[in-house]
Amino acid sequence: MARRKFSQEFKREAVAMTLLPGATLKQIGEDLGIGPNLLGRWRGNLKQQGDQAFPGQGHAQDKELMQLRRELSRVKKERDFLKEAAAFFAKELQ
Repeated sequence: MARRKFSQEFKREAVAMTLLPGATLKQIGEDLGIGPNLLGRWRGNLKQQGDQAFPGQGHAQDKELMQLRRELSRVKKERDFLKEAAAFFAKELQ
């Protein structure tokens, strides 16, 4: 199943609905066809980040993921180099 994407406007309107008197996350989530946990996460993001919340369709996460993959690649290369160096020096000591 493909992951659904929601616009910034949809997320903001959904969060605004949760702030209405007597509204519950479960009720609003059912009405909109989304889970109450996701709705609660959006509400928390908006509260913490304000206007910076929901920068787009996951672009910030994509950027972080690319950065983490580059760092992982670098660390693997360092690890492999150190393994080779340790093997080389182990041979020299024998």
